[in-house]
Amino acid sequence: MLAMAVDMAPEKRFALFLEQEPAMRSAMLQQWSTWAHPGQVPPPGDWRVWLIRAGRGFGKTRAGAEWVSALARADPEARIALVGGTMEDVRRVMVEGAGGLLACAVAEARPIWRRDAGELEFASGAKAFAYSAEAPEALRGPEHGAAWCDELAKWRYGDKAWDNLMLGLRLGERPRALVTTTPRPVNLLRRIMAATGTVETRGGTRDNPHLPGAFVEEMEALYAGSRLGRQELDGDLVEALDHALWPRATLEAVRTQAGPAAVRRVVVGVDPPATAGGDACGIVAAALGGDGRAWVLEDASVQGASPERWAAAVAACARRHGADRVVAERNQGGDMVRSVLMAADAGLPVTLVHATRGKVARAEPVAALYERDRVRHVGALRALEDELAGLVVGGGYDGPGRSPDRADALVWALTALMLGTPVTKPGVRVV
Repeated sequence: MLAMAVDMAPEKRFALFLEQEPAMRSAMLQQWSTWAHPGQVPPPGDWRVWLIRAGRGFGKTRAGAEWVSALARADPEARIALVGGTMEDVRRVMVEGAGGLLACAVAEARPIWRRDAGELEFASGAKAFAYSAEAPEALRGPEHGAAWCDELAKWRYGDKAWDNLMLGLRLGERPRALVTTTPRPVNLLRRIMAATGTVETRGGTRDNPHLPGAFVEEMEALYAGSRLGRQELDGDLVEALDHALWPRATLEAVRTQAGPAAVRRVVVGVDPPATAGGDACGIVAAALGGDGRAWVLEDASVQGASPERWAAAVAACARRHGADRVVAERNQGGDMVRSVLMAADAGLPVTLVHATRGKVARAEPVAALYERDRVRHVGALRALEDELAGLVVGGGYDGPGRSPDRADALVWALTALMLGTPVTKPGVRVV
């Protein structure tokens, strides 16, 4: 029965579990290989740090507890550090929690937990020791062959605790650490992610097939696309730059799920790539609503596309939204831009614009529209918003990718809608 369950899809495996008698259910629950999803399985290779950076409910705690338990079974001499944000976090989550070390232990080999001493002794003789990141000096001196660090992104004295731990992680032939955390934009997490000995597992709340579907749907309905949702549900590291032209709080405030009731006109902004296979072709559709606001409808940008492919994507976006005008930058390609767009759709109303200032300088008047509550984003436009948040006041870009192509396309579209001369006589159509 157990061997058969391992090869089943998660939903079928759970249905089989529900059909079993209590004794068989208990036996199945003790077989971690039956229930682990791919993100909970240790990666291959000679890594120093395994980072599970994932959303809540992904199964990070259970993965950590099972990894430590497997080490303890395999090596009676193992000395393992259990490090949490506080000593209470170690006790309540890592050891005594629903997915912790005691809960996942086989009944006949349940480890002995000396709570006051902060020491866990496994049936094999291996031992694990509890440490709080609030007392980093306690990690100075003790030696370990393995460490499990939970919710590292919220450690109060994270850098010092981590450095002391790493200096003592030197027992055995392959000392290793597992970090399980929901991300936050803190320096220590960035350090670990950038280290050459780190391998990373990513995942979100929805990736755990054992969570109730109703819970996942409710969480996504409440938080999907928001900064909080991206961090806590998707496990994304959402950076917040000082002096960002578009602060994250501003982008959160302009998001809405429903589009405008009335639309005066629609423009598709295009930032063509310099070469095929290089940067993205930024394609953003925006509408001028009956309320006088600009409504960003879609980010249809494409990555690594040939001129024919990105031109087809522009034409398709224009058709979807009934665009009155396509505004494309001509700096990269000149009249070739018009030619490929017209080849994709001979009836496409194209206006070419020439950039005489840098991307950030062009973006500043558009960012001012956001400050004056003149813009709305319809739905979650994650990649676009990440680029907007990477543009820095006074010049510079510190966002994803080499260039803010999506953001530039948005700037062209909103400039045409809100700051430029109308190219069509405004009308009103109800959508």
